[in-house]
Parts: sequence; C-alpha cells; structure tokens
Amino acid sequence: METFTIHFFTADHPVYEGPCLSLTVPIGDGLYGILAHHSNMIAAVIPGMMTVHLPEQEPMTLAVSDGLVKVEDNEVLLLVKSAERPEDIDLHRSELRAAQAREVLLQKASIQEHRLAEATLARAMNRLRVRRHYDGLE
Repeated sequence: METFTIHFFTADHPVYEGPCLSLTVPIGDGLYGILAHHSNMIAAVIPGMMTVHLPEQEPMTLAVSDGLVKVEDNEVLLLVKSAERPEDIDLHRSELRAAQAREVLLQKASIQEHRLAEATLARAMNRLRVRRHYDGLE
C-alpha cells in the first residue's frame, strides 16, 4: 500500500511526522478517510475518534479535539488542540468533567459560560466514548 506524509501536531507538541498508510478523521459530515494521492482539501476537525495507520504498526486510535486537516500534494497537515491515546484517558476524571459541565448547562449561566460548558461536555463525552470503545465496552 502506498503512503503519504503526515505532519500531526497538537497545540503543545508534535505527535508524529512521517509516512502514513491511511488516516480517518472526524469532520462535520462524519468520518473522513484519507489515502495516498488524495485530492487537495481542507476541512474542520471536530471532537471524535481518529484512526492512524502507520507502516508496519498496529492502527492507532486517538481521541482528538477540534482542529484542521489539510491535504495537499500527497502531504497531510493535521492540527488539533489535543489528541489522547485511549489508554491515557482517565475514565473517572472524564465522567466528573462531564457531570460538572452538565450542571453548568442546567444553571442560568452567561452565553460564554454556556458555550464553555458545551465544549467541556463534548470533550469529556468524546474521551469517554473513545476509552470505552478501546476497552470493548461500546
């Protein structure tokens, strides 16, 4: 299988740069697959489960936050705020954050507080979904 080059960064560090066989990223329309020689495009990444297939390795699943993916000339630039491996996700902490965010959403909060709580809830639910999928609970 042919490869493409991926440059994958989070807000605070590079995750991976090198050859990649395939990439599946969550975008507004659903999961979007990228292979070698994909047509040029730019899309917004939404919180969800992403899968990266690297040569001679098992596929890697990650919980990613919002960001951007750009494909151009057989190279992919992937920028997200955060990316976590399922085994690094603390279920208890994520459940606690989700509960706290739900509580804020039930209160009369400012628009800014409401939007922050929605984003916090989305991140926590995504982490829980990815971890449970990894553990075979979903």
